[in-house]
Amino acid sequence: MTGQVDQAARLAAASARALAGRGPQAEARLAAQGKLPVRRRLELLLDPGSFVEDGLLANALAEDLPADGVVTGRGAVLGRPVCVAANDPTVKAGSWGARTVEKLVRLTEYALAHELPVFWLVDSAGARITDQVELFPGRRGAGRIFYNQVRLSGKVPQICCLFGPSAAGGAYIPAFCDVVFMVEGNASMYLGSPRMAEMVVGERTTLEEMGGAAMHCTISGCGDNLVSDDAAAIEAARQYFSYLPGTWREDPPLAVPEEPLEPFGAGLLPEDPREAYDVHRVIEALVDAGSFFELKPAFAPELVVGWARLAGHPVGIVANNPAVRGGVLFVDSADKAARFVWCADAFNVPLIFLADVPGFMIGSAVERQGIIRHGAKMITAVSEATVPKLCVVLRKAYGAGLYAMAGPAFEPDATVALPTAEIAVMGPEAAVNAVYANKIAAIEDPEARAAYVEERRREYQEDVDLLRLAADLVVDAVVEPERLRDELIARLATAAGKDRRFSDRRHGVPPV
Repeated sequence: MTGQVDQAARLAAASARALAGRGPQAEARLAAQGKLPVRRRLELLLDPGSFVEDGLLANALAEDLPADGVVTGRGAVLGRPVCVAANDPTVKAGSWGARTVEKLVRLTEYALAHELPVFWLVDSAGARITDQVELFPGRRGAGRIFYNQVRLSGKVPQICCLFGPSAAGGAYIPAFCDVVFMVEGNASMYLGSPRMAEMVVGERTTLEEMGGAAMHCTISGCGDNLVSDDAAAIEAARQYFSYLPGTWREDPPLAVPEEPLEPFGAGLLPEDPREAYDVHRVIEALVDAGSFFELKPAFAPELVVGWARLAGHPVGIVANNPAVRGGVLFVDSADKAARFVWCADAFNVPLIFLADVPGFMIGSAVERQGIIRHGAKMITAVSEATVPKLCVVLRKAYGAGLYAMAGPAFEPDATVALPTAEIAVMGPEAAVNAVYANKIAAIEDPEARAAYVEERRREYQEDVDLLRLAADLVVDAVVEPERLRDELIARLATAAGKDRRFSDRRHGVPPV
């Protein structure tokens, strides 16, 4: 009996030690960094009383490694079951040991077996070099986590809150997630530290310059949204999840319908097709009030993407923004669109394309960046998307920009145009110059030259007149701005339940 009592006491003490983490001093150091303790993060994320933990006693024989630095288990978010993994930055900076890796492998295996979404709360310095043989190379080593993440991709949402570092190989956990919310000033992602970069390639840099949250959310695109603190990251993750189903087999969750913040009137769009305006106002005038959740707002802002609700139904928005670089598509905006479209299609969220696009950028700089390849990636994603798709031409859709924005050839459920819409290979000025440049140059009299150009421009615009495009069934409907929201709601309602088959194959070979 005494032995049983002693054993129970040992187990109870080990459990209490694991739950307590590294204690008040370690938590005070976290607080000084503006961070929350790992279990407080879980409390904010999960519905009260829903958490069931696995592997609490991992590495319990080592007194300074509570739970081996990672808390894993299942719970509920917004009433729906999820899996969760959360690094404890007070345990050797959240680094990975052999048991850490095993817990993460088991968690992803459980998510695969039960098709449960995974929330990753990341704050880790990477692998413990002292444990590398046990955690790195084997069949159940760290690589298995990434392998399982790839298998989970498109099957269930994978949502990452990045509170601190995600170093070396561990940086791939956020990379394989659908979305990454990064805490400004604390979060970072990098394959090699600044010290390693200096030693290996001779580059002197800082952590913030090389892998900081602001850099990744504005330049590299590896981060999606920059947030102010841990609580804001968790709230963003919960809000993001509210638009998506728990698995690819389900429809997105419905919400209470709301009217837009302001009505969509003709005054929202300038008459001059070259005049800039902010497409966010157009979006807010179409979707349910307060429902637009923008993704990657600081990365390639010439294209706006995000979730919203239309009469309570989740939708994905892809919109050109003429207020930034004229709404022209660049390498980064094509990548941004492709990933978002793939995500929406994976989780059964209909797509609305708001086109006001001069086309893809031209010039030697973007050609060297591979804009043809990146543009083809976006067009591939739009082609493969089998969810209901609506193309709305707000003002102009020129060249391959029409294709990238789900134009008529890409099987949208409808192509709808506002009365201000123009659809053409290029704008009238560029077209006239391309066709008649030599004749224009040969006219010496300035007035005669201007009259000639104006006549050719008029002819060009008559050729692509909107009424003609509607008469030739290029567009399915011409809709007044005040009716556009109702038109979209009605068309999405009739498109529900469409055949989702695209092609019989294993997968395509996308131009990435």
